[in-house]
This record gives sequence, C-alpha cells and structure tokens, in this order.
Amino acid sequence: MKKKRSQLEVIHDMLSTIQQKGGHIKPTHLLSKSNLSYAMMNEYLALLKERGLVTEQVGERKEYLITDKGLNYLAEYRRMATFTEAFGL
Repeated sequence: MKKKRSQLEVIHDMLSTIQQKGGHIKPTHLLSKSNLSYAMMNEYLALLKERGLVTEQVGERKEYLITDKGLNYLAEYRRMATFTEAFGL
C-alpha cells in the first residue's frame, strides 16, 4: 500500500505539473494530474497563492500560473531530494 504524500510532496507534484504544462494549467487538468480531490486541490491552491508560488489568471478561462518563486521552490526541492537520496534517507 502506498504511503500518504507529505504536504511538501503534494506541493511539488502540483508545481511540477504546472511547469510541465508550459507554466500554466486549467483547474480540471491540475485536478486530474495532481491526483487530489476537488476540496484538497482548492486548499492547496489557496496555500500556493498565499505564498506566492502560483497566481490565478481569470479571463476567457481560469488558469493557474507558476511564479518565479514557484520555480525556485521546485529547484530547491529537487536539490534536497538529491541530497537525501545520496545519504540513503
């Protein structure tokens, strides 16, 4: 059985998904790609927007865009993951 993802892992998954989609994504695509319930996705999006990791763009359709701060988070997360793997943690 898979273990639950930590908050940091969920945030990483969401930001990575946005980055892989060219830096912007529609809510329905983010929902399916990040494997979260609608309520949990909205909770995490509120946190990400509050922390400045993503922005919401509303026009013809709603999209979420990753910010420079979000890209920095991804880089640091990957650096830490590499570091911990090097020590077998």
